[in-house]
Amino acid sequence: MPRRYDAFVLFAEMRTGSNYLEDSLNNFPDINCLGEVYNPTFIGHHNKFEMYGYDMDRREQDPLGLLEKIIENEEGIPGFRLFHDHDDRVVERVVPDPRIAKVILTRNPLDSYVSRKIASATGQWRLTDMKHAKTAKIRFDQAEFAELLDALLPFQERLRQGLQKTGQVAFQMRYEDINDPDVLNGLAAFLGSDERVEATSKKLKKQNPSPLRDKVENYEDMVAALSDLDRFGLEKSPELEPERSPQVPNFVAHPGLGLLFCPIKGAPENSVLEWMGQLGGVGKDALIRKMSQKQLRQWMKDNPGFRSFTVLRHPVARAYTVFNRFILPDDRPAYSDPRKTLRQRYKVPIPNKAPGDSWSEEEQKAAFLGFIGFLKGNLAGQTSVRVDQAWATQTAILQGITQVLVPQAVIHEEQMKEALPALARALGVENVPEVAGEVMPGAHPLKSVYDGKIEQQLIDTYRRDYIGFGFPRWNKR
Repeated sequence: MPRRYDAFVLFAEMRTGSNYLEDSLNNFPDINCLGEVYNPTFIGHHNKFEMYGYDMDRREQDPLGLLEKIIENEEGIPGFRLFHDHDDRVVERVVPDPRIAKVILTRNPLDSYVSRKIASATGQWRLTDMKHAKTAKIRFDQAEFAELLDALLPFQERLRQGLQKTGQVAFQMRYEDINDPDVLNGLAAFLGSDERVEATSKKLKKQNPSPLRDKVENYEDMVAALSDLDRFGLEKSPELEPERSPQVPNFVAHPGLGLLFCPIKGAPENSVLEWMGQLGGVGKDALIRKMSQKQLRQWMKDNPGFRSFTVLRHPVARAYTVFNRFILPDDRPAYSDPRKTLRQRYKVPIPNKAPGDSWSEEEQKAAFLGFIGFLKGNLAGQTSVRVDQAWATQTAILQGITQVLVPQAVIHEEQMKEALPALARALGVENVPEVAGEVMPGAHPLKSVYDGKIEQQLIDTYRRDYIGFGFPRWNKR
């Protein structure tokens, strides 16, 4: 009967009990866990530097070749332990492969941290007999613990998403489960073993069974420091906004200079393009547009030392620009359906046709407030209208751009007049034209409708942009 899996990977971290679990798994005749095969300092276990003809150098050159050797040569069900700081090429290979079983072992990271500090202090990483036990008290270091979390949590999220996107299920184990023979037998069944055991490994012993208070010198300081951690994610805003594509066809390159503009819809664009066209006197129409990713890569190769940039706009000004340019007029075919839906379903007080000369500031303000109210629900995925590039967060748009390149300069609108000429001079341009300000559309200027209520609603809607780009309140900039 064919095996259910070709191999398995035990995802764990230091001091999570993975040694103990490995020893228990190896009590099954048809399971062979080979240790930390991709540990940067050894192969499999301490002081071992070769496996299946692969030494450290060969493993570095061909890590996936060693994986294939393990699958080909091991009888039964082979596996190995893989930590977040092991070879990332192996992580990329095994996570999407449904023929490789995933076992995820976790432990309270604070317990792991303290255990690791004690092991470092005593030099004792494994214990087989209690009479040889060594112990020590350690000092909790808040920055050190935060650094540990910053390394572990994104890796765990990466595994979770990788399994979700490929429709796989991992066998989840906690540190507290590893001494339970029923759980161990359940893991063996998951891996495809027909064998069962009556007990877990007796070879290794728990090293530091005492409570944390007895193991940490500055226990009270530790408790105080941990109280600042948002354990339940109460301060975390759920990011429900869909990811954006890079929108490469919107990029604009200069034909004679290594200057690449990555525009954000609703932010300054026309004034930037006019300025780029004046550089070298080529004219706005000569700028290179609608590139494919292949053409963009070729342009980048042809222009070593190029400068790429994008321009941000304050969320209040951007929302007002988008409202006046795409929502209030009735001559934008791409926005006719959203406009109709906003008016009919979400009761945004805009007229059926574009407003005429009699459209008052009060009507403009009421309609703009209605649009802002729609934006918050739209970005949270609570409406049937697509999250358009025109009003998506600038954060999400910039993250999309970084799928193909990271703009070397992220410029706020009020910085354009100094920052853009500086980019041109860095490329050797001597006679740099001035940058004109971007004209905002609308029958009524923003300052005539702006108030604190508008700002607060937009802070709630575009919190990612306010925090991530450091925008002050619009009237304080």
